[in-house]
Amino acid sequence: MHIEFRHLRTIQAIHRAGGLAKAAEMMNITQSALSHQVKGLEDQAGVELFVRRSKPLKLSPAGQRLLKLAEQVLPQVAALQDEFSGLRDGSTGRMHIAIECHACFEWLFPVLEQFRRSFGDVDVDIRPGLAFDALPALLRQEVDLVISSDPEEIDGVEFIELFDYKAVFVAASAHPLAKKGFIEAEDFRGETLITYPVERTRLDVFSQLLIPAKVEPANIRQVELTAVILLLVASNRGVSVLPDWVVREVKYSSDYVTRPLTKGGITRRLYAAIRSEDREKPFMRELLGLAGVEARKLQAV
Repeated sequence: MHIEFRHLRTIQAIHRAGGLAKAAEMMNITQSALSHQVKGLEDQAGVELFVRRSKPLKLSPAGQRLLKLAEQVLPQVAALQDEFSGLRDGSTGRMHIAIECHACFEWLFPVLEQFRRSFGDVDVDIRPGLAFDALPALLRQEVDLVISSDPEEIDGVEFIELFDYKAVFVAASAHPLAKKGFIEAEDFRGETLITYPVERTRLDVFSQLLIPAKVEPANIRQVELTAVILLLVASNRGVSVLPDWVVREVKYSSDYVTRPLTKGGITRRLYAAIRSEDREKPFMRELLGLAGVEARKLQAV
């Protein structure tokens, strides 16, 4: 038996209309064409689908089974058509984000809060990119956007500039290093360095300063939350290196100070990495636009 969507729609229409004439009008076809379709379906099934001498026209037990199938399948088909339509016009989709910058959670959340108001049907998820190789995952379409400060030349991937930031040294106001105009690699040798719980190669203080200078701090203490890092620093439990905008955004205390790393400072740039094919999707353009607006706010402070 070969059942098509039009057969399911026919059974549903006749059931709702209670007769062939009204059903044909609903379906915008002639009654003759509808009758022919029903006869062909009954010939395939080998059973009658309607009780012919009833008014209104009633479904036979076999017709009821087919109606049940129609009411299960047709809404799913309609939902799928709506989903495909949304994908074509860019109003729906998936936005799974990997973040290689631990501190960027605090910057990204305001962006996503605005984004959901315009694209509530887009499935948004955040995956810490520090736990896996984010850029290969982008190519495999496991994620759709990567926040990173390390651009690479990858076919099919674009790195879109977001904003520049300075990595700054943070210490308690009473700490001896607070008296210096800038901090050098050697200054970390006797210190407890408080960092996010990520690989040291992904931390600016190591990749840009300590590893090239071959300097190792006395101790390393890993802390998940920026607020806790700053509280520990203010209590003189150690020193830290954070993006300058993070310290400005979460200024909880006057008991700590910031100083440049090296005399010239260390400036880094943050990027959004996306697949080139996704660049013109409306929801991707919206997210990148909002990210740019939020980035300018950070730089204006």
